[in-house]
Amino acid sequence: MKNIIRFVLMAFPAIVMAQTNRIQAHDPVMIKQDSMYYLFCTGMGISMWSSVNRVDWKKEQPVFAGISNWVLQELPTFKGHTWAPDISYYNGLYYLYYSVSAFGKNTSCIGVATNKTLHPSSRDYHWQDHGKLIQSVPNRDDWNAIDPNLFIDENNTPWLTFGSFWNGIKLVKLDSDLVSLAKPEEWYNLASRKRDATLPDSLPGNSAIEAPFLFKKGKYYYLFVSTDFCCRGLKSNYKVMVGRSEKLAGPYVDKQHIPMMQGGGSLVIAGDSTNWAAVGHNSVYSFDGKDYIVCHGYDAKDNGKPKLIIRELRWDSAGWPLVE
Repeated sequence: MKNIIRFVLMAFPAIVMAQTNRIQAHDPVMIKQDSMYYLFCTGMGISMWSSVNRVDWKKEQPVFAGISNWVLQELPTFKGHTWAPDISYYNGLYYLYYSVSAFGKNTSCIGVATNKTLHPSSRDYHWQDHGKLIQSVPNRDDWNAIDPNLFIDENNTPWLTFGSFWNGIKLVKLDSDLVSLAKPEEWYNLASRKRDATLPDSLPGNSAIEAPFLFKKGKYYYLFVSTDFCCRGLKSNYKVMVGRSEKLAGPYVDKQHIPMMQGGGSLVIAGDSTNWAAVGHNSVYSFDGKDYIVCHGYDAKDNGKPKLIIRELRWDSAGWPLVE
């Protein structure tokens, strides 16, 4: 863990939290290099923003100028946004995991790109796309290869958690190069919601669970997920749920000890209908002695547009997260 910097940020006073809510962003993740903060979001080629103060953001060029050749080979009809990036720094390189998918289908792939620097002005700035890491195929797989999140365990072993709808959230061990799967492959099921078994594999159904993010605090691994529906503007009902386990591979249970593999999960943050129609796709960070949750919300006062939300996390006496 010492060699990895996970989305390092500075402390956010209340006024900054209010102002960052104005940033329009979907599935945001952040990281700091030197004195510059970078924001990566779902968008054409992966949207990228920079800021020196986390308040005033400058739009940078997308990570990818166009659709990669490997994507066109694997998903010939792909024309949409590149989804749900995940950014980390490890052993001298920045690793950016991302999703390409047909919306509402498990015709999906997770890819990974690396860069020596995130400063676009640097002569070393160049994204090397390593191509496909994981792929899901309709009528073959009952899982969906989107929403990746890298986690480095206490033994410096890299893992990737991912997944959406179908039979839920997965965990797979990566090779030490972080751009390929470890051999022999190790796969685990972390969370799931009941799905109509009569549906064909190509349809997601109503088993809405996605966007996993793993976070270690004390003796527990916490699995944050988003449930219910995003991407519907004011009709969205996205919310963030959590479970925990003393083992990375689970089983994860909620406050009532209901396993997340059986639909369990305790509420962390949701829409309030007045300010946010819905809130979801979160990540969690520790810095400066405090913990924070970063996610997007559908702005109830701005026609349901997705906006960046940053809030402090506190922990109750039993060790469960509470939103400040």
